[in-house]
Amino acid sequence: MDLGLKDRVYVVTGATRGLGNAAARELVADGAKLVVTGRDEKSVADAASALGPNAVGVAADNAAPGTAPRLIAAAREHFGGFDGVLISVGGPPPGFVADNTDEQWTAAFESVFLGAVRLARAAAAELGEGGVIGFVLSGSVHEPIPGLTISNGLRPGLAGFAKSLADELGPRGIRVIGLLPSRIDTDRVRELDSLSADPEATRAANEARIPLRRYGTPEEFGRAAAFLLSPAASYLTGIMLPVDGGMRNGF
Repeated sequence: MDLGLKDRVYVVTGATRGLGNAAARELVADGAKLVVTGRDEKSVADAASALGPNAVGVAADNAAPGTAPRLIAAAREHFGGFDGVLISVGGPPPGFVADNTDEQWTAAFESVFLGAVRLARAAAAELGEGGVIGFVLSGSVHEPIPGLTISNGLRPGLAGFAKSLADELGPRGIRVIGLLPSRIDTDRVRELDSLSADPEATRAANEARIPLRRYGTPEEFGRAAAFLLSPAASYLTGIMLPVDGGMRNGF
């Protein structure tokens, strides 16, 4: 199936590792051109180099107010266009209600929530018909995850923002989508499992709750993201797609 990604130009944030990097790899493999970002300059350069000539790296922090226009300008400068953005950011620090400080909440709000809102607003102002704005969120949009209180607080609100944005941009032919990963086998998830007294038992217990009885691979997440961002998904907007092996119990 031709997804129609050849020569389309996307910005993918948080693309040096994890889910953002997995999505970037699949997009490039199908012919897209990318501006990939991360906060560490060397990591960004290494990620872009690994993706090949159709990717350029820009060191940027989603929380910085000037990031959004700079990334869109880089897409136009390097590749002559801008067709969409996938907004991914590293997860907030773990912790229960009593553990997380005001400073952690503020920093997470700036990067996870407000930074994403700024990127989406800037993209909406620049995109034309056929453009797409994607958010990498979390299964916590629907079901809180124990020990991830900050994420549980911020991700549902961002999903609500994305849904509102989809309603507003739909008449212009611009789509807005969200991806809700759960137990994908990334460094972040392995780190969370390692916080328990018995990481292997924790993983086994999580896998037992997943109908497919295993964690997802980054490649599986990346392929789902590439499809939703592609013209092949042209009639999908305002959706929040669980990429979770069936872990969510609701419809």
